[in-house]
Amino acid sequence: MLSRVADSLYWTSRYLERAEHTARMVDINLGLLLDKSQVSAERRWQRVLAALGMPPGIETGTDAYSLVYKLCFDGTLPGSVMACVFAARENARQIREEISSEQWQRVNQLFHEIARLKPPSPSETQLAEFLPALIDGVHLFQGVTDTTLSHGEGWQFLQVGRFLERASATAKLLDIYHRDVFSKTDETVDAYEYLEWIGLLRTCTAFEAYCKVYTADLTYEQIIEFLLLDPEFPHSIRYSIDRLNRSLEAIGREGRGLHATELMRVSGKLKSSLEYAQIAEILEHDPGRYMRRIVDECRQVHNLVYEVYIQYSVQTALAV
Repeated sequence: MLSRVADSLYWTSRYLERAEHTARMVDINLGLLLDKSQVSAERRWQRVLAALGMPPGIETGTDAYSLVYKLCFDGTLPGSVMACVFAARENARQIREEISSEQWQRVNQLFHEIARLKPPSPSETQLAEFLPALIDGVHLFQGVTDTTLSHGEGWQFLQVGRFLERASATAKLLDIYHRDVFSKTDETVDAYEYLEWIGLLRTCTAFEAYCKVYTADLTYEQIIEFLLLDPEFPHSIRYSIDRLNRSLEAIGREGRGLHATELMRVSGKLKSSLEYAQIAEILEHDPGRYMRRIVDECRQVHNLVYEVYIQYSVQTALAV
């Protein structure tokens, strides 16, 4: 597969995953506005911005709907929902011959749908329609990808982008929550913290799945364990890294992995560290540092994917 095609597939998937993650964080935080505490609201929006890498030029002290409007519709903001969907569509457009017609129709329809729903000014009513439409559109794209595209090398690059973005985003979120919410674990859990825990689980689409494993008894240790180490939940970090590693192995078997030793070493090391980790050991030391190490290793995997499959040297290309 040409490096240009691999690059576009990889980023189409990453951008859509990022758009959904941002939309879900915004949606959950809007729902928590029923908590009228100004301090609580500011802390929540600060966490959202921190999870998005603190985009420049955004203030949390402004009106919540003005902030949300910027995060959703500002096409000049690299991490905004609209910018991510536009970038995903452009990547898909460049490789239309490599994806199914249903995939293109879905991402193109999502592009036009969110452009239609963009209000001229911050609007609570418009957001109530926009955010679910975006999330549903991304899920539909993932569904038609799995059912209409051959599960060969191209499909595997889509999975690499999707699960690398998911693992990194969840690890960042857990690190931020650990510093801001989970740091007072010895104290009695108050109503504010309980709402924050529910908000974190819902942001990761994990509340119902968590309750089926642990019942509705929310504890710091169980939430961290579920989102970090559960082997079966699709939004846990362990599950995402396992799927990422599987896709990288499959790409390597296609004959493109002759120079992927370091990539597979880093990916395999991360997979093993999660597979054999114990939550008690993680909590005994510094969970925040553990999450930051996962983010760093995800960044290493991204760099090595580029080095091996996308921006490799002329000598490497000739060797392949």
